[in-house]
This record gives sequence, structure tokens and C-alpha cells, in this order.
Amino acid sequence: MQRIPFLDSHTGGEPTRLLQSCPFELGGGSVAEQLNVLRTRYDYLRRMAINEPRGSDVLVGALLVPPADPTCQFGVIFFNNVGYLGMCGHGTIGVVVSLAYLGRVQPGLVRLETPVGVVEARLHPASPAGHPNRVSVRNVPAYRYRSNVAVEVDDQIVHGDVAWGGNWFFLVHDHGLDVSPQNIERLTDFAWKVRQRLAEQGITGQAGAEIDHVELFAPAEQADSRNFVLCPGRAYDRSPCGTGTSAALACLYVEGKLSPGQVWRQQSVIGSIFEGQIEIVEGQIVPTITGEAWVMAEGNLLVDERDPFGWGI
Repeated sequence: MQRIPFLDSHTGGEPTRLLQSCPFELGGGSVAEQLNVLRTRYDYLRRMAINEPRGSDVLVGALLVPPADPTCQFGVIFFNNVGYLGMCGHGTIGVVVSLAYLGRVQPGLVRLETPVGVVEARLHPASPAGHPNRVSVRNVPAYRYRSNVAVEVDDQIVHGDVAWGGNWFFLVHDHGLDVSPQNIERLTDFAWKVRQRLAEQGITGQAGAEIDHVELFAPAEQADSRNFVLCPGRAYDRSPCGTGTSAALACLYVEGKLSPGQVWRQQSVIGSIFEGQIEIVEGQIVPTITGEAWVMAEGNLLVDERDPFGWGI
């Protein structure tokens, strides 16, 4: 019987499952290189931790690994039900709050090496009520790659921007759909069709990268914007999506709708909110996303070698 410790949190409603150590040797090197070893040789760890019968499509995993960058305290690899993520904003917030719960970090700056670069997370001091749960993540640089790209879905032409915020996104404003919890099925179906059309039309990110996230925007009463984000495995993001908000901030800046230091409040389809702002560093747009996470479960994942579905479905 194998026992793999885990700690679950949620950030704005979106869960993160932290695995505190890797049971396999990933060969050292950068986190990107370790990810390649994990993907090619030990992908069953991802399936075991995230997929049924233990997990679900909405769950995102985070595996702590040794960083190659000597300025970082941790390396982290993010994954979901279908594969791996370059970065994960809500997941980074969840990881840092989980590490604080475990006593491995204190309020202040935490540097993490991810497959797409180093991110800085600032754990804010705890409120008088106790455990710190608010984190600001200074993400990798974001940018808009293409603008106003037309895609036909259900006899309707919509337009979107292709942007990078740690993952590739297609951001759509003129879809005409109600972004609300009551309309999840329609939003999911529409966003999935958009992603399929992007692939069919050969619309990609830089260097032919697959656009695997679709983000639909709508007005909000309690924030600057409301969004629905469809993730690669067809599950929707319960949070406002940290990398998706980063991509959106980059687009807003180049359109002249957001100034450096100006706070943007992005609300998710279920109502949770991230605060975002950007700074310009050597000509690059560097976003910072602030949100809250809550630790909600801890224990051991048990793998019985006799179990035909012990390493996931």
C-alpha cells in the first residue's frame, strides 16, 4: 500500500490538491525539465491524484519539486485531468496558503519556480481571526499576441484576442451569453465549440502553441468585469482564473483601458473575485493577482497495487 500525503485548498471556489513531495526521482534540472520527465515517465501520478475515482474534472494538482533557480524556495508543477499547465494563478495562491498551514512559509515573499518561469507570491499577514489566507502573485510577463480574431460558432461570428498569461487564452466579449451560474451548461458548450473552431482554423498562440483556455466576459455589478473560463479538460474555472485575468489585464493595457497600478476587480461566474494590476518592467507587462485560499482537507492518498483503478481512470 502506497501512501502519498496531500492537502486540499480552494481559491475562490476552485480546488487545488497539493502533493508535498514526489515519490519518484525526476532527475533534477529546471522545473520545466522535471515536468518533461514526469509527463513522459510518471504520468500515472497525475492520473492517480486528479482523476476518478479519487478526484474530479475540476480538481487541479500541484506537485512540489526542487527548484533549479537558487533564488526560489520551491518548484511547483501544476496539472489537471487531461495534462499539465504552464502556470496556475489560483493554484499558486492555494499552494502558498497550504504551505503556511503546514508551517513551511511565513507572511512575506515566497519565490516559486514554475515550468514557464519564476513567480513571486506575497503571503499577507493573518487577520486577528488567525490563519493567513490572502496572497498576491506577481506572475510571469503577459501579452496580447493577436487581436479581434473572428470565429464562427452556431452561425454566429464572435471575435476574440489571443493572449498569454502563463497559459494561452482566447478572450471573447461579443458572445451575447448570460455569464451566471444558471447558464453554466450553455457557456460550457459555447466555449468548447470556440476552442474546437480555433483548432480547425489553425488559430494558435505564438510558435503554434495550442490555445487551450477560452474566456468569456460580461459586465458585472460588483466588479469591473465578470468571466467564465473553460479549462483544457472541459471543466470551468470556479475562480476568476489567475492566468486568465493576467491575459485580460495585458489586453486592457494595450487597449488603453488600464494604467499601471490601477486595480482591476475580476469576478468569476460563481461570484468570487480576484484583484489585478500591472506594472511595466523593461517594456513587458507584469501582472499581479491577489486572492484568498482556504485549506479544507488533508490526509493520504492510498494506492493498493491490487486495485485495477488504483492509479486513476
